[in-house]
Amino acid sequence: MLRNLLLGLFVALSVGGAAMADNSLLHKAGKAKKDEFYTQRVDIENELRHYRAHFKDKVVLCNCDDPRESEFFKYFAENFERLGLKRLIATCYKSQNKDLFSYQDSERAIWQVYEGDVNGNMTVDDSEIGVHELKGDGDFRSPECVEILKTADIVVTNPPFSLFREYVAQLVKYDKKFLIIGNVNAITYKEVFPLFMANRIWLGVSIHSGDRKFGVPEDYPLNAATCGIDENGQRFIRVKGVRWFTNLDYPQRHENLPLYKQYTPEEFPRYDNYDAIEVSKTADIPYDYDGVMGVPITFMDKYNPEQFEIVGLDRYVKDNPKYGHRFTLGGKETYARILIRHKK
Repeated sequence: MLRNLLLGLFVALSVGGAAMADNSLLHKAGKAKKDEFYTQRVDIENELRHYRAHFKDKVVLCNCDDPRESEFFKYFAENFERLGLKRLIATCYKSQNKDLFSYQDSERAIWQVYEGDVNGNMTVDDSEIGVHELKGDGDFRSPECVEILKTADIVVTNPPFSLFREYVAQLVKYDKKFLIIGNVNAITYKEVFPLFMANRIWLGVSIHSGDRKFGVPEDYPLNAATCGIDENGQRFIRVKGVRWFTNLDYPQRHENLPLYKQYTPEEFPRYDNYDAIEVSKTADIPYDYDGVMGVPITFMDKYNPEQFEIVGLDRYVKDNPKYGHRFTLGGKETYARILIRHKK
């Protein structure tokens, strides 16, 4: 994972001068190491198995991944022939060691290319991985990394959560297919939610609840109950609210959500300041209500675009009389709500 926020601070100071070094920027830069999480192999395998047909003859880019640590790069390299890939590329921050299982450090940023088993031994050998130096530091936003991005068909990685808006915007700008990990709350970002409404992004298959374990660097402080060291000596942290975000289609996304509840005014009250009813659980969506309904953001785990229409997001829906604020029930502000209605 890239340490992009520290890089962003350096760039900002270079371009904008000392005036850019305000407290908020320094605070963001200080959070950079908190973004350096390594996705577990089991979570990658559980999700990727649903998209095998998408990868044939494709160039895959992992542009927030150091191959020494990244299970994404290892997964695609080890399954290169099975998936029928054309090329695998990884860009990583200041590391030039091409041994997938080495932990040596270097101050040189590189990008690596793997094009399949050359010597026929059915393993990923060092000699089969092309290593190329980058002029810059490997930040996914740098011009040379953007040029590499342009050559890719599908981007698969775990980008820094704190740069999620910017990262998704770049993928959309260059019209890339992608499968990335983020926090479920990213659904509510003002820059991201319109993509859900336009059916240009949706949630993946395999993660709908609970927390997920991520590896962390040696210098990551293990001072919380969610941190620890596993049986292999790997430092880890458990993170709640994780989801896959993608624009790769899969059959389960088009399955109807079974609905059993019948609408009653008593069970589904109307908001104080908006013409819609409150549905506090996705499973309780009434099958016979034709108006607008406010549902939790976890509704997106079950969203079928043929079954429901997304009307908007509570605080940013155009006719919200208190634009920028949540709706209220009995004078009390609700949690974030997605506004939907039945299509059929």
